[in-house]
Amino acid sequence: MQSFRQYRRLREAVREDLARAQTDSSPPDVTGTSTPEADSKAESTHGQKNEEKPSPLVAGVTVSRPAEHDGNVTYIVGWKDDDPLEPHNWSLAKKWWCTVAVCLIGMAVSIPSSIDAPVSDQFNEFYGVGPIAGSMTTGMYLLGLGTGSLFAGPFSETLGRNAIYLSTMIVFIIFIMAKALAPNYGAALVFRFLTAFFGSTPLTCAGGTIADIWGPLEFTFALPFTTITSYAAPFLGPVIGAYLPGIGFRWADWIALLISAAVLIVIILFQPETYGPLLLEWKAHHLRELTGDNRYQVDIHASANTLGRRLLVSVYRPFQMTYTEPIILLFSFYLIILYIVLFTFLNGYPYIFTETYGISKSLTYVLWVAMLVGDSVALPLIPIVYGWTKKAAANAAAKGEPLPPEVCMYWAMMGGSILLPISLFWMGWTCYPHISIWSPIIGSFVFGYGFVTVFSTTYLYICFIYTIYSASALTFMTFSRYIIAGALLPASIPMYEHLGPHFTLTLLGALMAVMAPVPFLLYRYGHKIRAMSKNVQVKT
Repeated sequence: MQSFRQYRRLREAVREDLARAQTDSSPPDVTGTSTPEADSKAESTHGQKNEEKPSPLVAGVTVSRPAEHDGNVTYIVGWKDDDPLEPHNWSLAKKWWCTVAVCLIGMAVSIPSSIDAPVSDQFNEFYGVGPIAGSMTTGMYLLGLGTGSLFAGPFSETLGRNAIYLSTMIVFIIFIMAKALAPNYGAALVFRFLTAFFGSTPLTCAGGTIADIWGPLEFTFALPFTTITSYAAPFLGPVIGAYLPGIGFRWADWIALLISAAVLIVIILFQPETYGPLLLEWKAHHLRELTGDNRYQVDIHASANTLGRRLLVSVYRPFQMTYTEPIILLFSFYLIILYIVLFTFLNGYPYIFTETYGISKSLTYVLWVAMLVGDSVALPLIPIVYGWTKKAAANAAAKGEPLPPEVCMYWAMMGGSILLPISLFWMGWTCYPHISIWSPIIGSFVFGYGFVTVFSTTYLYICFIYTIYSASALTFMTFSRYIIAGALLPASIPMYEHLGPHFTLTLLGALMAVMAPVPFLLYRYGHKIRAMSKNVQVKT
């Protein structure tokens, strides 16, 4: 609905610009290689018949002659100065609404990843499978998210953000319903995978939407807000599903469906299209239709590749970058460990809390709220870190230098990377019956804070330094962490059973401790690593 209104507003703006250009007696201020009059003469010189009247050039349109040998003329459609229809010039209220909408989509597709953990026993009993096989429902969801992340980006850059958000979310909802009604275990796994496959869109497109509307400096404010709010959903899922075993395991899917449907309605009604090249395509279409002149086109470089070519590049480039970009490999390994810890908690929390303290499984999953609170604590820090970033940008500008990307390390350096291993050691070494249950609860709170701060750092830094290649870099990071975490998830049950929560959390904490110095080392030596990287766009 909002996209349709946006389409109509663009048409009215084009009509006004054409009327203004036709009545303006002064020659248009055009940059390019020619003018309409010169184009007409050139066409005559080359013996071509051109009975068209030269089209008036509206503000934002430039003239290009891509093929000088035949005198063909193209009017390149762009944005006029301070165009209110250009997403970067929208009001702050509109930008923030678009940002919140992306967060809602991210939460809607992430809640199903963990909401069914509390009803796993009922699911296993109904389908006659064991705990390890039952945990594959979450594993398949993670595998679907990782696989689907390879394809969403290029589709959104061809059809626009909204078309992909809406179409994939509709299919996502259909497969949630299909999984809820699955007649057997195999069908449940297949539908679970397909649900996640179509729900993966915000994992790769959300960053693009944020970049569509916010400038480079504002991006350092908006993206952490998006990651902190969106990635609270995996913490929220078990809390929502904690007491569902009392009413039936299928209600985990029905509640996920209701949440997704509500978000879908909001997006249909209120979310505008943010992808600039598509908006320019609409503008060019209106110009061609209103003038009858087919020479109005968007920049040929914006649409040079076909969808098939973009899909091919989106699949092979992320893997091609793995052996040339140590930063991507490093951050991918970091996030893989994070996600292994997070999603093995789905199986591990009963060993940490239920068996140790004798509380019910429902109450055990309610305790995930501690990680949710830890995530929320990071929200008030956004303006503080943004203030530091603005100060660093001002200092760099005073020296005539660009803003160093290493300011993105602020988030992880605010205790996040150090507190992650501490939180796991804390939980592992204090989950004993003779020690208060509040001790591991507080440890999980610390883990939630560390998780979102490290996650925000990795995404910010990758987007900052790879710019046009950031989608490929983020695609590999998304693919690798979900695929590996999903594949290893069933192994968490025997690991907790045979090693116990104490040694399991100690092992995971040791891995986190190895990675803890990474943000500090990159803050100090990141510029040297960037200078050696092949695909990094910000090397100084």
